[in-house]
This record gives sequence, C-alpha cells and structure tokens, in this order.
Amino acid sequence: MGAAAAGTRVFLEVRRRLQSALLILGEPKEGGVSMDISITPSSLQVKTPEGCTELQLPAEVRLVPSSCGGLRYVPGDGLHLRLQVRAESNAKLVSMFNQSSQAQECCTFYCQSCGEVIIRDRELIRVLPLPSENWGALVEEWCCHPDPFANKPLHPQENDCFIGDSFFLVNLRSDLWQPRPELAPVETCCPSSENHLKLKPKANTKVICKRCKVMLGETMSSETTKFYMTEIIIQPSERNFPIIPRSQFVQSIIAQCLVELSTARSTFRFTVQGHDGKVYILLWILNSDSLVIESLRSSKSIKKFSLLEDILKADSGSAWNAVKVLYQPCIKSRNEKLSSAWESDISIHSLTLPSATCLELLLILSRNNATLPPSLRYMNSFQAYSRFCFFSHPLCQLCRPSKLGSKWLSPWRITVTQPLFL
Repeated sequence: MGAAAAGTRVFLEVRRRLQSALLILGEPKEGGVSMDISITPSSLQVKTPEGCTELQLPAEVRLVPSSCGGLRYVPGDGLHLRLQVRAESNAKLVSMFNQSSQAQECCTFYCQSCGEVIIRDRELIRVLPLPSENWGALVEEWCCHPDPFANKPLHPQENDCFIGDSFFLVNLRSDLWQPRPELAPVETCCPSSENHLKLKPKANTKVICKRCKVMLGETMSSETTKFYMTEIIIQPSERNFPIIPRSQFVQSIIAQCLVELSTARSTFRFTVQGHDGKVYILLWILNSDSLVIESLRSSKSIKKFSLLEDILKADSGSAWNAVKVLYQPCIKSRNEKLSSAWESDISIHSLTLPSATCLELLLILSRNNATLPPSLRYMNSFQAYSRFCFFSHPLCQLCRPSKLGSKWLSPWRITVTQPLFL
C-alpha cells in the first residue's frame, strides 16, 4: 500500500461485513477544482492541476468500479461516493485467554515506556484467565453445598500469570527486582476480572518503574502484583525489547480489550476509569470490521503533543483496521449525569487503567477524531467517532505478536465519533 505525494485528500472506509465502501475525495477550495478520478480493483488515482494522488489497496481488498454510485458534494469534505468491495474478513485475534498451551517459556517483563526490565527470565507454566466480575454471585447456582470459594482469593503461584480484562497478576519472588510500596495492602475479598481485591483506602499500593517513574500497577498482597496491560510488554527472554511508539501501543491494547470483551460478553458500552476510581471516558463501540485507508491527513493543530508524534509520521499515507467508537470525556465535571447513569447500569462494563493512561487515551481519541473528514466527526449531539485502529499484518509489520505477549503487541488504533450517546 502506497501513496504518492499530492494535494488531494483521499479517505476510504471499507466495511468488510457489508462488503461496501465510502470514498471521500478532496478538500474543496473556493471556485472548485477539476478532478480526474480513476478506480481500478486494486487502486485509486486522483488527478488535479496540483498533482496526482494514488493509493494501492491491500491484497485482501478489491473494489468493484462498476458499482460506483451515490455521488454527492458535502461542504467541508468534498465528493462522497459509495461502491461495492470484495474484502476478506478480519484475521483472528490471538487472545491471552487461550495462551495456556503456549506457556512454559522463559519471559522477560519490560516497562513499555522506557524498556526497564521489571521481571527477568520468568518461566510461566500456567497462563490462565480470571473469572468475570460477577462470578461470585453465580456460585450458588453452580454448587449444591456452601460456597467452596468463600474467603479464598485467587493468588498466582511462582510460575503463574492470571489474566484480567486490562491487567494481569504475577507472583514476585524475592530474588527479582520488585517495586516497594510505601504501605502494605490488606486483602478483604475474592478476585474478579476487574475488582478482584479490595484494599484499605489509605494504603499506598502503587508499583512505580524505578527508571521513568511511570505507574505500572499495584501490589495486591506481599507477593502478588497487578500489572496493567498498557504499561508492560512481555517478550520471550531470547528476544530484545521491542520499541513500539507509546500512542500506538495504548490504542492497540485498548482496542483489542474492547473487541474481546464485546465479543465474549455482548456488551458494547464501557467506562474507562483510573486506578483512583474516577471515570475519565465513556465508550460505545459502533463496529470493528472497518478498514480505513487515507492519504494526506492534516494534523497541524496536534503537532505540539509529543505523545502523538509517532502517528503524525504516518500521515502521508496509511491503512489500518479500525474499531469505530463513540466517546464522551468525563474530566472537569463534564457529563456527570451521563457518567452516573452509566456507572449504575449493569450492562455497561468498566475498564480500569492508571489515571495518566486514561488521559493519554483521551488525547488519542481527540486527535483521531480531529483527523476525520468533518462530516464524520459528529453523530447526533455527540462529538463524532474516533477510531481505535489496529494494524494486523499484512497491513503493517510494525508489531509482530510474540507467543505470550500477542495481546499486547498486536497493534490497533481507534476511530472516534465522540458524542452520540442517547
């Protein structure tokens, strides 16, 4: 997939399940401009007096030129038209929930932000998912005798790794480097995927990277530590630390979590809250079958944010699979009523991340929203969608998943339509 340098913006969104595509051409100028459009099954070419823009489509996507229709001009965007496509379905995601057969391998845990080694050469014999957050309430339906799990929290042993929705639990041995919290926590109840241990409110349980001072997780007991997926990379010990831009890594992790949870639990609305319990973002998944291809994205207003510099480098032409979501920010007392309503709704799932990562994610959503054609940025009264885009080969070779770390290293990104919640 490639794009030649030119002055015309081309935005193509392919919906795999619908086998259709929306094509948006050009950023209109006063007085208009002549445009010669050529569409072949494998490419798009737009010629104007200013130059030529050409997009080569991925091998698994083929257009049907004879199906072009619905041509219209949208002020602020340019020309819109729709056409049919022949697109292969998404490649299967490799979930951490199915990694137990690939364990028994020495792994090293790194801080994703700076590459500091957190746990070196740990042999993980068991990699197992934690039960969902409502498992305790269902025990009575499973058992004809008193709850056999009462007061028995699930703690990983030395060679275990327990996987939650946005975190994993490991047992830190005394011979390995481990962060020291200022105050030891106190256990009070059994674990679940999101709220598996309750701690004394005043206990300082943060796990901090000793090099870059980023929060990596929390201590749950004297031996058990919870690491957040957005902060840690797990690699087989014989491999080197993979340098992955921070914004791409965060998008990839969150997008895959959303897709897995929506598929497994048929829930499409999520609250993203910090480790302090404060809700930062409300998310609503629209679809996860989109392929977005575009050239010449303009992001001048975002260049002052160093967090997003890695994305800006790819703006001249890029293709990615996209998870389209609606979102609402909940910072600075915004959307308090809506946030309270969502928190009390049992059909809405909560994801917990470090508070700093929640703010990073909000910035990424805002940036992704700003790069969309103006007509796609809003839906109803809500600020348009953002795109959690995931790059899965052959579209991008940036991050090849490792055996154990596939969930964290398969890159996604997010397409954002911010306010739509009804």
